[in-house]
Amino acid sequence: MNQFTHDGLESALKNGIKTLGLTISDQQVDLLIRYLNLLIKWNKAYNLTAVRNPLEMVNRHLLDSLSIVPYIEGDRIIDVGSGPGLPGIPLAICYPERAVTTLDSNGKKTRFQQQVKTELSLENLTIVNDRVENCQFELFDQVISRAFASIEDMIKWTHQLCKKEGVFLAMKGLYPEDELSALPDGFELKTCHRLQVPETEGERHLLVLGRR
Repeated sequence: MNQFTHDGLESALKNGIKTLGLTISDQQVDLLIRYLNLLIKWNKAYNLTAVRNPLEMVNRHLLDSLSIVPYIEGDRIIDVGSGPGLPGIPLAICYPERAVTTLDSNGKKTRFQQQVKTELSLENLTIVNDRVENCQFELFDQVISRAFASIEDMIKWTHQLCKKEGVFLAMKGLYPEDELSALPDGFELKTCHRLQVPETEGERHLLVLGRR
């Protein structure tokens, strides 16, 4: 179990951050590890994620979330279908100057997020427990989803949350040809980035979508 010690997890996270080419402070790394430890602890009782192995959580949750850090822009960001706070909480840690909202309809997952916010003093994080179609917010610069829904459904359900000039960031595995062919009218693929997530098998893509 040695690799699952605090030092082992921190070392794996730091190596991954270096591979991603990111600059993240020691204080932020510490917050990410504290978040991970809370996720490990709560997951035993509340089944927040199917990933059980702590080292796997570093790669498949933390580093996967951090892989989109270079593409975050604007002052207001929302993570829709956030689950236990992925990628929203890692983004809030990396960007304390940006307002990050996480949205999920699952009460136990948002209660966990609330505990993280309190313990880590994440002042820039707002957590909402509701269904996306019920929500009215001040509009966001970026609407992010990670395995939340098809691209068609994502835009159909969240278009009212995004500024006219804002964008939707869809985190996907394989390049989703079929989903893109079903894009709602008036929306288009702006750019696509192939993500290289350390120690993670399979393809990862970030699709940036917006209004025509």
